Amino acid sequence: MMHTFWAAVGFLTTLPVPRHDLLPDGLHRAARWFPTIGLLLGVILAGSAWALAWLFPPTVTAVLVVGLWAGLTGALHLDGVADCGDGLLPPLARTRRLEIMRDPRLGAFGVTALVLILLLKTAALAALALMRPALAPALLLAPIWARWLILLAARLPAARAEGMGASLGPTLSNRQLAFAALLPVVLTAVMGIGHWPVILATGAAILAGLGVLHLAQQRLGGVTGDVFGAVVEVSEAVFLCVACLRVASG
Repeated sequence: MMHTFWAAVGFLTTLPVPRHDLLPDGLHRAARWFPTIGLLLGVILAGSAWALAWLFPPTVTAVLVVGLWAGLTGALHLDGVADCGDGLLPPLARTRRLEIMRDPRLGAFGVTALVLILLLKTAALAALALMRPALAPALLLAPIWARWLILLAARLPAARAEGMGASLGPTLSNRQLAFAALLPVVLTAVMGIGHWPVILATGAAILAGLGVLHLAQQRLGGVTGDVFGAVVEVSEAVFLCVACLRVASG
């Protein structure tokens, strides 16, 4: 069990992990830990943001937290956003889309998508930093739900026979997927008592992730590892933006 946990940590983060042996189906088995890894990231981010908010203005705090966020994940998901921007947004044939998403070079659509995601996260965190009690719930829950959405995305057909989309899914049964949702559901219910916008943000983030998956199915015929990354980043950005509604309501 711990081998699969460390495999999940090593796969989704840049945090140091003990040496472990991973079986051929280890990534499938490690996937059930993804929401827990999201909680781990959320705790680090929320704690860092709380400390930084005492030292720096909200904008500086937001930039530093977004930078830490990218560093903790090795910018893995941001790379997916950029590739999906180039592959999903322009009018292209399906085969050409997949070719472009393999290309390490960035195009205009990819750069625009990447910049917009980073700007949205930074602006939303700067707004949330103005009300410190709202900052921690958003940073705790956004990474958890985003990584649960990876499990949901992995159940869809892969766009190509090889790659992350094919190797990760399908990972969990309906029952296991529901069980994996217990952690984010319970935490959302508890934190939503005092911070109601996080409940609305949860729904918006899930819908945003489903929107990315729908677009991928329409234009690629399935999912890829880049699509997983785009789902994570888009859902996190939407979560933070909707959570800012408490600034307006406050």
